[in-house]
Amino acid sequence: MTSGSTKTDKEDRTWIEEIEVSSDKLKDKVESLANEASVRRIRIKEPDGDIAVDIPLTIGAVAGGAIALAAPILALIGVIAAFFAQVKVEIVREEPRHEDKAKG
Repeated sequence: MTSGSTKTDKEDRTWIEEIEVSSDKLKDKVESLANEASVRRIRIKEPDGDIAVDIPLTIGAVAGGAIALAAPILALIGVIAAFFAQVKVEIVREEPRHEDKAKG
């Protein structure tokens, strides 16, 4: 018999973190998060909970300078910051699977 829960090699550990950021720090925080290798998605939420901006990230895009290509998104973030004193930032992080070191 086998266990009902098995993991495949394709599964990664994903978790969501939510922080509050003041409008004057929003752009810097998003740029900082976009440069972190574990961050896969950034969502900026309005005070009422609606998602204002949803930014998907990939390792290749960040390594290739996605921030330089994302100028329109950063401009939009500036507009959002002008309207709200505080926003919530939802960060989706992913921990890559570890290769089985026992194989040799």
